[in-house]
Amino acid sequence: MGQRLPVISGGRLVRILQDVGFATLRQRGSHVAMQKITAEKAYRTVVPLHDELGRGTLRDILRQSGLSKEELVERMKTR
Repeated sequence: MGQRLPVISGGRLVRILQDVGFATLRQRGSHVAMQKITAEKAYRTVVPLHDELGRGTLRDILRQSGLSKEELVERMKTR
């Protein structure tokens, strides 16, 4: 069976996304819009700055950002 998604705050996820090349487009209230443009694709996502992100929300952000669950867990160890 696969590994469950980790519990992470929105602020910590924003820092991890910045580490992998995402830039903050804007912030409105407690939500941060982020973008990363590569040669193949443009990735955009919105991260809520909650103390704890819901698992479904985190899964959708990972899908939109192109970041794998394994990559997130690895970056959480170093960040």
